[in-house]
Amino acid sequence: MAGGVCVLTPAHWQAAVATAIAVLMCVLLHYETLNLLDLAMQRFRSHWRRPRILVLMFSLILLHIVEIWVFGMGYWWLAQDAARGSLQAANATTIAGLLDYVYFSAVVYTTLGLGDLVPHGALRFMVGTQALVGFLLVTWSASFTFVEMSRWWRRRP
Repeated sequence: MAGGVCVLTPAHWQAAVATAIAVLMCVLLHYETLNLLDLAMQRFRSHWRRPRILVLMFSLILLHIVEIWVFGMGYWWLAQDAARGSLQAANATTIAGLLDYVYFSAVVYTTLGLGDLVPHGALRFMVGTQALVGFLLVTWSASFTFVEMSRWWRRRP
């Protein structure tokens, strides 16, 4: 903020674009995966209701892990330029690499918010957005699971 005017630097724009790309990728991936899972669930025979739910659950877990990695790689990319921001550990240890960013992404995506890693700079925009997106995608998966279980769980072979 300079003289009451908000100044958006190239780092801010880069963070906004990286965030938009990550959101777009995750929402489209989620939509298409749920669509494929819906088709797959319809192909299971009615006496295979337990395997159906297990396939659904493991698929959704894998889907969320992939989405966490998408954001984790976004954080890692943004942090490659100090002007775009960084993650700092609360206990003053250094952030070693990509897996630290993926761990941070998992904490944000699940809205766990441990606070052991703290974002600084323009990178914070992606953090706030990911918390919202993660919450929505997890609840979308929960709703989908509820519908599938309602559809198939009570049926008797």
